[in-house]
Amino acid sequence: MDSRFLNVVVNGDSMWPTLKQGSTAKFERIDSNLVTVGQVVLLDHPFMPNLRIIKRIQSIENGKLFLVGDNPDPTASEDSHNFGMVDIALFIAVLSQE
Repeated sequence: MDSRFLNVVVNGDSMWPTLKQGSTAKFERIDSNLVTVGQVVLLDHPFMPNLRIIKRIQSIENGKLFLVGDNPDPTASEDSHNFGMVDIALFIAVLSQE
């Protein structure tokens, strides 16, 4: 049965201090048309099909997302600065506010 919620273990420091390495984050599946700038999202990596990533949406333009990590160290996150904007079709879920 496919649940509306997903629990994801954080791997890495790209979203520190919001999400810490080894912690479990709860994500909620919502329609991709409802995502907004500023939300933390879970999505498939644009070039590694078996990898899911957690990033914050910095901008949305023409069905594409510009994603960034929260870590202030620019070398701590592989994000849209490295791989460019990604198609919203890669979106899986949004960080739950529950």
